[in-house]
Amino acid sequence: PHLLLPLAGAEEFDDEDNDRLPLDLQYLPSDKQREDDPDVRVILVEALTLLCATQSGRAYVKAKNTYVIMRELYRWETENDNTDVAETCEKLVQILISDEPEDGRENLLTCDIPEEHLKKLQSCG
Repeated sequence: PHLLLPLAGAEEFDDEDNDRLPLDLQYLPSDKQREDDPDVRVILVEALTLLCATQSGRAYVKAKNTYVIMRELYRWETENDNTDVAETCEKLVQILISDEPEDGRENLLTCDIPEEHLKKLQSCG
């Protein structure tokens, strides 16, 4: 909730979505303001994205109903022409709504580079 609270606005959610949010994010006051600084908002969304790198992290973030906060933040950012924040939100939303990676690829920060591509990369440097 500490990463999500500054990103949340005064939007109202239906009871089902609201009940799945952490207690600190349920029924926020109508005058709730988001973090003013777009750079801080980007950092917060990037931190959430990094938490989603592992399967257990994704499960935790999804269980906190992060998607609904990100959905509303994305709408707000696009309405206010904050493209950097909106693009960062979009990347996180894609992780939240996508299927889980296949076995052996659960950690999104690691990937196997085919040998022929690795040789090309090494010859460039």
